[in-house]
Amino acid sequence: MFSFLRPRGSAVPASTKIELDGEPVSVSVRVSKRSRSFRLSLPAAGPLLTLPEGARWSEAEAFLQRHRHWLAARLPRTAQAQRLEAGTMVPLRGVPHRVAALGSLRGRVERGEVSGSPVLLVPGDTAHQPRRLYDWLKAEALVDLERQSHWHAGRLGVEVKQIRLRSQSSRWGSCSSSGTINYNWRLILAPPHVLDYVAAHEVAHLVEMNHSPAFWATVERTLPDMERGRAWLKAHGRGLMAWQAPGKEGA
Repeated sequence: MFSFLRPRGSAVPASTKIELDGEPVSVSVRVSKRSRSFRLSLPAAGPLLTLPEGARWSEAEAFLQRHRHWLAARLPRTAQAQRLEAGTMVPLRGVPHRVAALGSLRGRVERGEVSGSPVLLVPGDTAHQPRRLYDWLKAEALVDLERQSHWHAGRLGVEVKQIRLRSQSSRWGSCSSSGTINYNWRLILAPPHVLDYVAAHEVAHLVEMNHSPAFWATVERTLPDMERGRAWLKAHGRGLMAWQAPGKEGA
C-alpha cells in the first residue's frame, strides 16, 4: 500500500516520498518544457516523475498515486528473493517451518517436528519439490481464504461467487462486482489475522466498490480489529512478497 509522506502543497519539490508496505521510497521530480503530460519512469538512478511546465503539484501526486501498482511491480525488492526449496525456513501461517525432503517420491507434503522445531516434509525428487510445496501451500491458502471470505460475506449480507489464487507482485487481493475475488497465495505465509483482514477487505468491496469512508466502515463492521492486520502488512508485506513461486510467476 502506498501513502504520501510529504504534505500536499502548490510548490513542485525536487523529490517526494511514498510509502510501500511501510518502507519509504524516494521519487525524483523533474519539470520539463517538452513534456505535454505526466510521466513516471524508472531509470537506473531510481523512480522519476516528470511534470509538464506549469502543472499543479496536487495533480502530479494524484498521477503518482494512480500508477502506484505499476511502480511497485517494477521496483527492485529490498528483500532477497526467497525460494521454496529444501533447507529454507517458510513461515506457514506466520510460524517458521524448515523445509526438508520427505525421503519418498510419492505422497503429500506433511507437517512434523524435528528436535521440537516445525518442519514441512516434501516428497519427490529435488527438482520437483518446490512445485510440490507451492501447490500444497496454494491448497492450504484456498481452504483458509474460502472459509474467511464466506464468513465475512455472511456477516455483510453479500455473496462470494468464486475465489481464485494469483501470484500478483503488488496486490494482496482484488474483487469484481460479479462476486469473484482474487487472492495472493502468499497470504498463507502470514499470520492468520492478516489473511483474515485481507478477506474482510475484499469481501467489503462487494458492498462498497471503492475506498471511501463508507468502505472502511464496512471492513470495520465485519472485522473490528482490522487495523491489526493492516498494520502487519504495512510493516512486513514486502518481505512476504519476496517469496517466489517456482517457474513462471502467476501460474
